[in-house]
Amino acid sequence: MRVVVVGAGLGGLSAACHLRGRGHEVTVVEREDIPGGRAGQWASAGYRIDTGPSVLTMPGLLAETFAAAGADIAEHLRLAPLDPMYRAWWPDAEPLSVRPGREAMTEEIRQSCGSADAAAFGRFADWLARLYRVEQPQFVERNYDRTTDLLRPLRPALELVRLGAWRKMAAVVDSYFADPRLRQLFSFQALYAGLSPFDALAIYCVITYMDVVGGVWFPEGGIHSVSAGLADAATKAGADIRYCSPVERIVRRLGSSGPVVGVRLAGGELVRADAVVANPDVPAVYRELLPSARMPRAARRGEYSPSATLWLAGVRGSLPEGTGHHNIHFGGDWKGSFEALLRTGTRQPDPAILVSVPTLTDASLAPEGGQVVYALEPVPNLDGRIDWASDRARFRDTLVERLEGAGYPVGAAAVVTERFVDPLDWEAQGMERGTPFALSHRFSQTGPWRPANRDRRVPGLVLVGSGTVPGVSVPMVLVSGRLAADRVDEIAAGR
Repeated sequence: MRVVVVGAGLGGLSAACHLRGRGHEVTVVEREDIPGGRAGQWASAGYRIDTGPSVLTMPGLLAETFAAAGADIAEHLRLAPLDPMYRAWWPDAEPLSVRPGREAMTEEIRQSCGSADAAAFGRFADWLARLYRVEQPQFVERNYDRTTDLLRPLRPALELVRLGAWRKMAAVVDSYFADPRLRQLFSFQALYAGLSPFDALAIYCVITYMDVVGGVWFPEGGIHSVSAGLADAATKAGADIRYCSPVERIVRRLGSSGPVVGVRLAGGELVRADAVVANPDVPAVYRELLPSARMPRAARRGEYSPSATLWLAGVRGSLPEGTGHHNIHFGGDWKGSFEALLRTGTRQPDPAILVSVPTLTDASLAPEGGQVVYALEPVPNLDGRIDWASDRARFRDTLVERLEGAGYPVGAAAVVTERFVDPLDWEAQGMERGTPFALSHRFSQTGPWRPANRDRRVPGLVLVGSGTVPGVSVPMVLVSGRLAADRVDEIAAGR
């Protein structure tokens, strides 16, 4: 079957690998001159800086994607496990390290928080593992055709009830730990799903499992090298990847109706296909590439995740003592920050920020003596109450001041090159509401209620990426590629 994949992001590349492994004829058309989409890389003044995801978990899912194309991940990527996985900092408390392995993390907690919380960590890790074993294969790595699919088979659904997965995430984490630092450290992952840990269901502790139990890794050359590796694997498997080839329209047989017959490139060329797998943000697919079809209601009227400002810099100077590859600098108003971010649409009064320094693991990303600093602050998306046209400079300056106050070498004399990204920039890249994190994962936008990856009103159209199932994060987007390939197989079989 001839398949055109629109976009060489991680979802599109994953789909291409799975489709080629199943014998389909695959052409990938990408508007940029490199693969990666949101997982891109910026090169400036001798620095190579990732412009999208900075955290890589669940390398087994990545290995499965390479294997689908008949490739060995080791031939395309060199992955280094991070220890510590995170270094967590507070304004009024001692820092903590999140260590890989139960014994190391238990000892870290024992020394910093006491024996009771150390013992609780073992029970918590056991609970996370049970949650993952039930949830991942039965509810995450699958396609949905109807809401009742959630209850098929029934036993895993009942097991989630027994595990307490329908309680609030913060309540479950708090039931294990007394130290407020641990409560924050094991529940902040709700933000990856676009939610507060006080509102998110405990089913989203599966993200905590991926971080805390599964481990955090870093690929040599940066996260972008994952994209480059997958593109290389897909090409060697027989996929044709065409860069600098923006798509103007998904073409249907009867013009505004009927099955898809391919895509028309901006230069006028028609690339014919029996199925089209679309990797752009779901609203962009319908608004820009398929205006003849009505956008799914969830994408049109749904609640989108918060956005983020991102300060990327190549610097020179000494790092603060104890700096890790990934650093979370928590603020002093935990609940108030979520209230501002998710309810009032204003800047967090004392935001938690993620600061990654990948050159601590891979010095080749900077010139000798240089460091890469990647600083992310969660902010409201464009539905919020911030005027980014006028407030952009203030957000950049106060974020950099926060970094300087923490001891990072980010003063004017230390910065060699820099770039600042705000929600208007994300919107210009085609991301709805100016957020790179797509629809939030509130329960009514999860599983069968998330925009489906097959639109039966447009025969032959399949969606892939964070806006469809299963959702946001590098592991989930990789899974979305396999699920999209499953949908193409259904189309090929006439189902």
